[in-house]
Amino acid sequence: MRILVTGAHGLLGQKTALIAAQESAHEILLTDLDPTSIFGPPRFEYEQLDVTRASDVKSLVSQYRPDVIIHTAAMTDVDACETEREQCWRVNVDAVKHLLVAARKLEGCHFIHISSDYVFDGERGSYDETCRPNPISYYGKSKLASENAVVASGVSATIVRTQILYGAGYRVRKNFVTWVLSMLEKNEPFRVVNDQVGSPTFVDDLAYALLRIAERKTTGLFHISGPEAVDRWTFARNAATVFGFNPELILQTTTSEIGQTAHRPKNSSFVILRFETTFGLRMCGTMEGLRRFFEQHRDGTESLQDLFARKPS
Repeated sequence: MRILVTGAHGLLGQKTALIAAQESAHEILLTDLDPTSIFGPPRFEYEQLDVTRASDVKSLVSQYRPDVIIHTAAMTDVDACETEREQCWRVNVDAVKHLLVAARKLEGCHFIHISSDYVFDGERGSYDETCRPNPISYYGKSKLASENAVVASGVSATIVRTQILYGAGYRVRKNFVTWVLSMLEKNEPFRVVNDQVGSPTFVDDLAYALLRIAERKTTGLFHISGPEAVDRWTFARNAATVFGFNPELILQTTTSEIGQTAHRPKNSSFVILRFETTFGLRMCGTMEGLRRFFEQHRDGTESLQDLFARKPS
């Protein structure tokens, strides 16, 4: 099977590539904006690609002729999406349309699209795939629009909604856990909101799930996250405990007190029963995921900065 991965230098893209290499013999082409791959040759084929350029997308997809496209590239800075709306739409919606147009011209090509819990308003929590979306941020609106584009395209596709993705990658934007750990390293008190609830997702689990979806080409919508609903403050203290920091450094605050630019859902936790029963896979809980994350990078390195800046080989 030939798999094309967009956004391959992001956290999810990196993990998807590494797990696909470890768990399968598929041919994998990685793409991202950088001129060269972060992975040492000859591990993966790599092509520079700006997914917002329709002609470049068309050319690459028609030449490589993938059986599956795993689209992990996205603009995920929620506050930046609120203020840089044109760029958000180009990356999160127009790019998806370009890929779908290219995929539609290939017989049997399957498209896997990564979406978000931010398509919901967060007023109820425990969302399953039948719940009606109602985004309250521009990021959420762009992700819902991209989902609609996938459905309308007629391309064989899987839409995967996920949330609070954590893990370590090479030169990737900080996720919630790596931000918490970087703050704890300063050994000074800091505040985390206690009124935003979600289902933290260990990136390795999601990457493995994407590989299984690619192999089966299962169509439809799936919520894939950790199985537990937890508030950000509690999750941060869990991370502190697992990584050997003092959890008392983490103080409580509220969303209204910190005044974020974009609105966040209060409780966007998922029900993942459809995914679990369809694929027979189990997503790890919060503490298990954090322990697995810790064990992966436990090698005597003194600084966490070193742990999060290792080039994958």
